[in-house]
Amino acid sequence: MNKVWLITGASSGFGRALAEAALADGDVVVGAARRPGALDDLVVAHPDQMEALGLDVTDTAAAEAAVRGVVARHGRIDVLVNNAGRTHVGAFEETTEHELRELFDLHVFGPAALTRAVLPSMRARRSGAIVQMSSMGGQLSFAGFSAYSGTKFALEGMSEALADEVREYGVKVLVVEPGAFRTSLFEASRAGVSADSGVYAKVSRTREAVSGGDGTQAGDPAKAAALIRAALDAEDTPLRLPLGDDAVTAVLDHLDGIRADITAWEKSTRATGFDD
Repeated sequence: MNKVWLITGASSGFGRALAEAALADGDVVVGAARRPGALDDLVVAHPDQMEALGLDVTDTAAAEAAVRGVVARHGRIDVLVNNAGRTHVGAFEETTEHELRELFDLHVFGPAALTRAVLPSMRARRSGAIVQMSSMGGQLSFAGFSAYSGTKFALEGMSEALADEVREYGVKVLVVEPGAFRTSLFEASRAGVSADSGVYAKVSRTREAVSGGDGTQAGDPAKAAALIRAALDAEDTPLRLPLGDDAVTAVLDHLDGIRADITAWEKSTRATGFDD
């Protein structure tokens, strides 16, 4: 039976690539975007499969109504893809509380609201999948990405617990951790940037890398979409799926670094209990 997908941020990048792949496979796609007109071409090309839905995921009060509407029109939601997002560059000290809260609204509270909204029907059917589009920045971070990674770390921690909770109900959770892919994430009009104090040279270099990196990334979103679909269809769907050579290398190196830190202090840290 063909699936029904609800994909946020479907007008570009991974969201659009996943929508196109699902449509090609005969599935039904509800593509959510702040500007749903950007999906008109897909609606025209696939009038019986594609629906464009106007939705700002930071409006958490609208999540439940949006999900109810999709279920009413299409009978169910088989796959929720929480993809809407943007990058942000700024030193920890430079990033304002307003900027940080906006990013958490987009990357954490919005996906959380939509996930809560789809779970009752997925549990009742004992079937479904939730795809959380994170980043390799959800496993590691570096100068300039404290706010962005903070939101992705939060999303991943919540999703790890979620996966343990819903597994017995037949619901899958897949956390996707892309590296640099040729999406619109680094476009100047989409990338958030905190005011530059000039104090942190490493952050300045990160800004330059982001501003100069758009359109040159090695990753192919279409290949990423195919792999995400394969992971969802697998009998043993992984919890985390790093995407791209850069992401796999960076995550594995980071995990090696964590193991080295723990091992170096292991004897002392194990000995912090009360003496009997």
